[in-house]
Amino acid sequence: MGNVVSLDSIFGLGQLAPPAVMPAAPETASGCSSSSCGSSDGPADMDPAVWEKVKNHPCYSEEAHHYFARMHVAVAPACNIQCNYCNRKYDCSNESRPGVVSEKLTPDQAIKKILAVAQEIPQLSVIGIAGPGDSLAAAGKNTFATFEMLQKKAPDLKLCLSTNGLALPDHVDTIAQYNIDHVTITINMVDPEVGAQIYPWIFYKHKRWTGLDAAKILHEQQMLGLEMLTSRGILVKVNSVMIPGVNDEHLLEVNKAVKSRGAFLHNIMPLISDPAHGTYFGLNGQRGPTAQELKVVQDACEGGAKLMRHCRQCRADAVGLLGEDRGEEFTADKIEAMGFVEYDDEARRTYREHVESERAGRNASKAAAQADVRESIGFTVDPILIAVATKGGERINEHFGHAKEFQIYEVGPNGAKFVGHRRVDQYCEGGSGDVDTLDGVLAAINDCTAVFVAKIGGCPSKSLADAGIEPVDRFAFDYIEESALAYFKDYAERLGQGVVQSRAGQDAVIRTGALTARRA
Repeated sequence: MGNVVSLDSIFGLGQLAPPAVMPAAPETASGCSSSSCGSSDGPADMDPAVWEKVKNHPCYSEEAHHYFARMHVAVAPACNIQCNYCNRKYDCSNESRPGVVSEKLTPDQAIKKILAVAQEIPQLSVIGIAGPGDSLAAAGKNTFATFEMLQKKAPDLKLCLSTNGLALPDHVDTIAQYNIDHVTITINMVDPEVGAQIYPWIFYKHKRWTGLDAAKILHEQQMLGLEMLTSRGILVKVNSVMIPGVNDEHLLEVNKAVKSRGAFLHNIMPLISDPAHGTYFGLNGQRGPTAQELKVVQDACEGGAKLMRHCRQCRADAVGLLGEDRGEEFTADKIEAMGFVEYDDEARRTYREHVESERAGRNASKAAAQADVRESIGFTVDPILIAVATKGGERINEHFGHAKEFQIYEVGPNGAKFVGHRRVDQYCEGGSGDVDTLDGVLAAINDCTAVFVAKIGGCPSKSLADAGIEPVDRFAFDYIEESALAYFKDYAERLGQGVVQSRAGQDAVIRTGALTARRA
């Protein structure tokens, strides 16, 4: 791909240039330790060296996930533990969850695919290895072989890996050697009694361990590996699967433990529990959390290790922006048909320059909108949730009927904060809407006061209003956070007049699994 790709051509965003006069932002403190920064933080909230590492990483920066893409290469099929929520599949194209892939790759095949994708997707900034097994099982042979070649052929791409942590202490030196400065560890417990309910066995030092012994070994290895990574300045994101009745209340202790050891982020994810996936939990009726149950646990962890709330629980071969998977565009046969691809990072460099220009005025604009809300209504009105239909770029730029997910923002006097997403089936197919699908959409955003869209038809607009959810299209193609704060200011006035009612106490359904958005 040799052409320069701008933000507006990709997202339909309109003009990139910031306003001629930007409102002044309030002064903020600068600098922090890695354990006190979060995915919603910006350059004023952390050390400049840390910001450089995370600013274009869609998993480590909530802001970046609106602009930048990731790619997972499936070169690590082996795994050294069994989780009750996991069932790995190596030729699966119709399930959207961690541990499944359509094709396993050799390191050579992975490099060829990465180079092809990099030329087609200028937003690509990160290459990750997340399975479909564990990246460090089998001594991490394929993982490190892939990264060694990639460093030479595409040095501008960030390297990232995900692991259960069992073999991590043995490989920290190699991770540092290859400049892998982002590592994710899945840590679901810090109490072996809890761990024994999640992990039936591990394979460690040429032996299979079960029960409490297995959980104790895994816990010790995870804590040691986390400490070793953070002592070397490697950023660590901790993933935890929330399993109601098993570790939901325990996750607060997990959060405290990983913060004390320097974790950069803590990502608390809902259990994916579907009998069709063939997992132990799915087949035995273990349910996942509701939207509010998940939010309650996440909110309880605020003040500890900072939280990531924009995770999409991606497949191990995901390609594209978070919230989409373009993997079918880059299957092995299609990559082979492309022939030799000469690597050129010009389009990516130009795209990143556009993003930097776009970002330059955003912080001041968001701060001014927040200050206006505080000055107008103070802290007398409780925050609300809104759902947003977006294609990316931090804009309200998707038609209600075309949305396959809604981003959820909590909006109040403290600002507009991304707190999650809700997968839905596309309501409008072939020009007409489906009533059953609309019911699913309503269930997914039932705890929201309003839904922001670029456009919406009369029928779904009425159904939303009847359900107490306000459809809002007056901010079409504007920025999400500034629009949300403007709406909240108006909402607070109407609430005081008795024109609208609070939706506090409502809950919603989480449809788990990563979104699969296919393109022609």
